[in-house]
Amino acid sequence: MSTPDLLYTEAEDDLRAAVRSLLTDHCPPAAVLSRAESGRAYDGALWRALGADMGAAGLLVPDKLGGQGATAREAAVVMEELGRAVAPVPYLTSAVLATGALLGCDTGQDAVARLLGALAEGRAVGALAVPLSTAPGAPGAPGAPAATVRADGDGALSGQVSGVAGAAGADVLLVPAAGADGYGLYAVETAETSVSVEPLTSLDLTRPLAAVTLTGAPARRLAGDDRAGAAIGRGLLTGAGLLASEQLGVAEWCLTETVRHTKERHQFGRPVGSFQALKHRMATLWLELVQARATARYAADALATDSPDTPVAVAVAQAHCAQVAVHAAEECVQLHGGIGMTWEHPAHLYLKRAKSDEIALGTPGRHRQTLAGLVDLAAPTG
Repeated sequence: MSTPDLLYTEAEDDLRAAVRSLLTDHCPPAAVLSRAESGRAYDGALWRALGADMGAAGLLVPDKLGGQGATAREAAVVMEELGRAVAPVPYLTSAVLATGALLGCDTGQDAVARLLGALAEGRAVGALAVPLSTAPGAPGAPGAPAATVRADGDGALSGQVSGVAGAAGADVLLVPAAGADGYGLYAVETAETSVSVEPLTSLDLTRPLAAVTLTGAPARRLAGDDRAGAAIGRGLLTGAGLLASEQLGVAEWCLTETVRHTKERHQFGRPVGSFQALKHRMATLWLELVQARATARYAADALATDSPDTPVAVAVAQAHCAQVAVHAAEECVQLHGGIGMTWEHPAHLYLKRAKSDEIALGTPGRHRQTLAGLVDLAAPTG
């Protein structure tokens, strides 16, 4: 097995520069704060510029299906930059989770291919209708969550799914459902009157959650009992692996902003960042961030190369990066002093995103438990 290259390629650096430039122009902290306070689901204009005009929505989709034919490494770079900006766009929910699940279906099927093309070109926004807290399973375990929606004999769906990220503002929902034909994955248009998307009060206002209620909603079956579980499992695994890169981006912004602030803030005639206690805290964060970058890059590379070590790489990345992002955000708030506690400073957005990401697609403890099973490490008893 070849050693993975965790360094960024020239193409990845160019992609990062383009995405960062777009976010700097269209997604400054003041705009994110304003949108979060207004309760709007996501920034449609920014999403069109990023997903459609720049082509980021189709990075994971093969070019023959209307995408860019890139890999998870390039998608990870986008996720890093979105984390640095806490950008209110449905990239994780549409371009990663929904797209990843569709790629696990039979892409030769017309309905699947058309939907993939629409998501890749930014003509539609999708969402995988499972709770955001759902974790990917380990090999040998069920690849998909239990269905809370039922499909009748005509393919109409009824039931409710709560805590769905990206449902508000989505055009199509990918819904796991069980029925007489077994477990399946269905596509449901949110414009149908039999579909209700009720916003929920969520900690992270830049990635709102919703409760989805279906009452005899017409649906297209995309995958049957033989493929649906694996397809959803693929989407969740891809999402968890790339979420680590978003957590890395959150931590990078928090450390950079904290260093900047402590250089400019003076007490007793000296920058507060020159005090030994604060220097040690920031040095600890820097070391954690370096480790987080290694684990996140390894997860992205494993996904890109379809490595057999992918489940291990994703579990390690999530177990580590989630806690690094939370620690960096907490330190950012604390080391900014009084201003860090105000609603006017964006630090609270990063803390909320970090805390929300910590339970998204599995908690660190859940991923450590998965990792123990993957490496045959028995759990402690007694």
